[in-house]
Amino acid sequence: MQDTSKQYDAVIDTCKSLFVKKMSDYGSAWRILRLPSLTDQIFIKAQRIRGLQQNAVQKVDEGQESEFIGIINYCIMALIQLEKGVVEQPDMSTEEAKTLYEKQVATTKKLMEDKNHDYGEAWRDMRVSSLTDLILQKLLRVKQIEDNQGKTLVSEGIDANYQDMINYAVFAMIHLNEEKA
Repeated sequence: MQDTSKQYDAVIDTCKSLFVKKMSDYGSAWRILRLPSLTDQIFIKAQRIRGLQQNAVQKVDEGQESEFIGIINYCIMALIQLEKGVVEQPDMSTEEAKTLYEKQVATTKKLMEDKNHDYGEAWRDMRVSSLTDLILQKLLRVKQIEDNQGKTLVSEGIDANYQDMINYAVFAMIHLNEEKA
């Protein structure tokens, strides 16, 4: 479990670094995005990963890693939007966004640690393709909840699904990093 925590932090550091750089380039323009728009962005990235995993030919020179980073960052943006609400104009400094990013990561990592304890790190025996499929399944669930105006009868909320997607994407990145090593 100690390795998992360090590996998790390393993946998140990579993602946060890109998030902060994009905040410098674009500001907080993402703050105007409604949750369905963020969900659709995550869906596009997950579909591309699935395509990369299934297709023999790749026409764009970006691999799975950049798409998983995008999934993680868009999920964190969605969690921030859930907490802060959507705005009409960018309204957030890089420092505030970074603080909120770290808060969401801390909550999501704690969830991972709790589940990892109970499941015995079963994800380590999973394939990256299976993690991709789980992300797509979670996305379809989120879309259904969004279509139901957020109402569920017995299911966990949208936030839990975004957190699970973050954790699955981090696990996939850990696997891909281990394959490179």
